[in-house]
Amino acid sequence: MTVALDAVPRIRRGVKCTYDQIREAHVVLFPEGVLVLNETAASVVALCDGVRSIGDIAVALADEYAGVEPGDVAELVARMVERRVVDVHG
Repeated sequence: MTVALDAVPRIRRGVKCTYDQIREAHVVLFPEGVLVLNETAASVVALCDGVRSIGDIAVALADEYAGVEPGDVAELVARMVERRVVDVHG
């Protein structure tokens, strides 16, 4: 699946993003399971607010993390769509 840079991702209903103290990692809890995220992926998912586009998310993260590429953000969001964690519009 390919997601356009102007697409606007939103976390799906029933999905929760949190920090798991036992795993000492960010996780996404969804009906089908649990995803353990690295810090950058957790930041991307946290910005999937239904307002920002993938391009906007990449720009926001570029200030915080070196080497963030819009294509990488789009690829991560596409995987999250396939796992039914986020929906995209646009």
